[in-house]
Amino acid sequence: MPDSELLMKLAVIIATFGRKEQLAQLLVHLERQERLPDEVVVSAPDETHVPVYEPRVFPISIVLGRRGLCAQRNRALEQVLERFDVITFFDDDFIPKDDYLRLVELAFQEHEDWAVVMGHVVKDGARTAGLSWAEGLQVLAAEPSKMPVKPKIVDHVGAYGCNMSIRMKFVGELRFDERLVLYGWQEDIDFTSQLRRFGRVIGLNTLRGVHLGLKIGRVSGERFGYSQIINPTYLMRKGTVPASFALPLIGRNIAANLVRSLWPEPYVDRRGRLRGNLIALAHLLKGRIEPEYIQKIAA
Repeated sequence: MPDSELLMKLAVIIATFGRKEQLAQLLVHLERQERLPDEVVVSAPDETHVPVYEPRVFPISIVLGRRGLCAQRNRALEQVLERFDVITFFDDDFIPKDDYLRLVELAFQEHEDWAVVMGHVVKDGARTAGLSWAEGLQVLAAEPSKMPVKPKIVDHVGAYGCNMSIRMKFVGELRFDERLVLYGWQEDIDFTSQLRRFGRVIGLNTLRGVHLGLKIGRVSGERFGYSQIINPTYLMRKGTVPASFALPLIGRNIAANLVRSLWPEPYVDRRGRLRGNLIALAHLLKGRIEPEYIQKIAA
């Protein structure tokens, strides 16, 4: 392995909104990484979303500006361009295993044709009522006995944004699409799918972590329901995701909201999502595809 590959610089980017306490816990947790980040960049709308944190083992940069996941990630990207070989995006409610960044670096060193690498979410609280920080740590603590013997490598259309790493030399002028406002939804697939022309987009089961799926800082059910239909349609028309990915996703969303609106989960606003779905379908019938319309829907 060339010496130059041993000197990779790796930054972690965390876009955050309304989760100051969780972000503080994540920053402290990152100090346990076997391979420390060379820098952590936190992107927030303003200082009220950022905890007081004294850097001890890695430098930290704070960038402030307009609210919205795509806008916040783009501001952070501007901070790291041409300074790092790899960037890892973590959601502010994702807890990585302590070997996560070491294995990310190793993956990019050993596979020059990999453009994007995402890890395996051991447990995803986004699919349930969500997990507390203590519950997430308990899940990770039980992991050693379940570690895969052999790495499993799977190609994907795009990466799940709660934990994804990107080879920076491929990014260039590419940015997250800021028409996908607020929560963004599918912005991760849109961004990373465009990197497939440079290299493989890989899911790697040895990279492991827990996504708490916190409900604070999320958009309303109606807004999210609108995005469930419009965002995949917009990306399909844009050409960054295939119909074979977008149409089944839309169908599953509508079906789930229709069925579960009769007996909704206490932690999901199914009826709000269904209303958002119906507004989006009405817009599609009129040929109206505007992801940013959710800003006109009540929060």
